[in-house]
Amino acid sequence: MTYTGDVRVGGPSDTRTVGDVTVTKIAVGPYENNSYLLVDGTGQGLLIDAAAEPERLLEMIGDTPVAKIVTTHQHPDHWQALAAVQAATGAVTVAHPADAPGIPVPTAELVEDGGTITWGDTVLTATHLVGHTPGSIALTLNADGPEPHLFTGDCLFPGGPGRTTTPETFNSLMAGLEERVFGRLPDATWIYPGHGNDSTLGAERPHLAEWRARGW
Repeated sequence: MTYTGDVRVGGPSDTRTVGDVTVTKIAVGPYENNSYLLVDGTGQGLLIDAAAEPERLLEMIGDTPVAKIVTTHQHPDHWQALAAVQAATGAVTVAHPADAPGIPVPTAELVEDGGTITWGDTVLTATHLVGHTPGSIALTLNADGPEPHLFTGDCLFPGGPGRTTTPETFNSLMAGLEERVFGRLPDATWIYPGHGNDSTLGAERPHLAEWRARGW
């Protein structure tokens, strides 16, 4: 089967292999959030956004030992299942310090811009993007390779940046995306957003000026 990243709430998950890491994407909850389970060659797992429907997330996890759960930002639709999944797995919770106080499950590991999140023998690199929330983070797998894989939370979607509420926060998010994402990563970078379908930086890059002109 070919991975498409096109998942729907109540439907099956979709899985692909990235080197020795399997990436499984599932859609959950009333806001159609995406949650991602990454399992590396050691068999250890990492979950990005325990968003909703803990029973479905735990079914997806199965008997995989989940070492860490990363919350991309503090908005409630991204952590509704966090307490239940963390209790069931014993995973270490991870978030950026600016958003950690807004997440009701205590954050055990804080990660700053450029920091790394390790599990098994695999590393994710965090990119702090201010605008959608003060402490949103994107997570890059294979950051130094020719085809990175970028988990963007609600900071970047096919068609533009995530929601902002003022011109200042829009400008902050756009600057972060331009400098720290599009400015550093190649067109082959695969984008996994917090809601909806996937994309690539190459598909989105031609529209940067259009997004700037459109504004918040």
